[in-house]
Amino acid sequence: MVRILPAASASTSSSILYMSSLRPSLSSSSSPIRFPSSSRLGIPLCCAYNPSRRLTLFHLSSAIPQSQLFGAKASTPLRAEGNTIEASSAGNMAQPSTAVTEENALEWAKNDKRRMLHVVYRVGDLDKTIKFYTECLGMKLLRKRDIPEERYSNAFLGYGPEDSHFVVELTYNYGVDKYDIGAGFGHFGIAVDDVVKTVELVKAKGGKVTREPGPVKGGSTVIAFIEDPDGYKFELLERGPTPEPLCQVMLRVGDLDRAINFYKKAFGMELLRKRDNPEYKYTIAMMGYGPEDKNTVLELTYNYGVTEYDKGNGYAQIAIGTDDVYKTAEAIKLSGGRITREPGPLPGINTKITACLDPDGWKSVFVDNVDFLRELE
Repeated sequence: MVRILPAASASTSSSILYMSSLRPSLSSSSSPIRFPSSSRLGIPLCCAYNPSRRLTLFHLSSAIPQSQLFGAKASTPLRAEGNTIEASSAGNMAQPSTAVTEENALEWAKNDKRRMLHVVYRVGDLDKTIKFYTECLGMKLLRKRDIPEERYSNAFLGYGPEDSHFVVELTYNYGVDKYDIGAGFGHFGIAVDDVVKTVELVKAKGGKVTREPGPVKGGSTVIAFIEDPDGYKFELLERGPTPEPLCQVMLRVGDLDRAINFYKKAFGMELLRKRDNPEYKYTIAMMGYGPEDKNTVLELTYNYGVTEYDKGNGYAQIAIGTDDVYKTAEAIKLSGGRITREPGPLPGINTKITACLDPDGWKSVFVDNVDFLRELE
């Protein structure tokens, strides 16, 4: 159902495809939305690929404390992997002197070799979600790990190997079968050859369709919206072959211009396009490291008058590759972001990372490019 164009044969065209205008409501309704303003918060391997547990660790996957879980059934505390790493002794390690001035922060971020690596979120039934993604969305199970001593499992799925494709990292915390997705997370985007056929398959497998196939309002691109077993929304976009079918992550922000400036300066992303929809009271901005039809992009949505969102505890973070986590951290600080894990090697494995929050509180983790490839070997 999903056709993948090998990365080596991808065209260098910078054409951008028009996408859905249904960003705020994820439905065919034209009424504006309003969200609460309070903030709440790896099976046998399927390929010739045997990553070590080290890789699982630096992904900061998202086993979280039970006190933060929604609908948690586990009776014992769950390890907060990301928090554990942030509280590590990395702060005592000697770090290179890589001060970045405000003048060259933007230049560094733009010249850095960055790529969106994976997106992390929590699910209540790992095998059920894997089955849905592989059978309905055409993803491949790249690897799955169980860490019983830390009471969680995770799985990586996508449309190609992790060293060249954006993938999803699913985390299952023992005993937790439900999460609050919140109102801030929007959806993931999947490019497919035939939206109608994909929707028929989703229905046949018991999936939920929240927006039937049809052209976007004011455009011709055929889209549909579905939900996975945990309620995460996916927008299906009808496109030709693409090297990156997992093409969007949509997040809602309270100040679009502030978010755009932050991701341009701190993350080195380009503003690919911006579109205001006064009729439906929202504006979107597509940010990324290349054109939408060939790369995964971050879709930021601003709903008129909404400045804060409930983020829930389901969605976790995006991981991005970088050539230098130290310079990246400095650029983030200078751009108004907050570092939640100071740059440096993870204890015992030497994979260098840094983690941050954007002005809206969305988390991202930057991983050293060389270390990332080494850990995949």
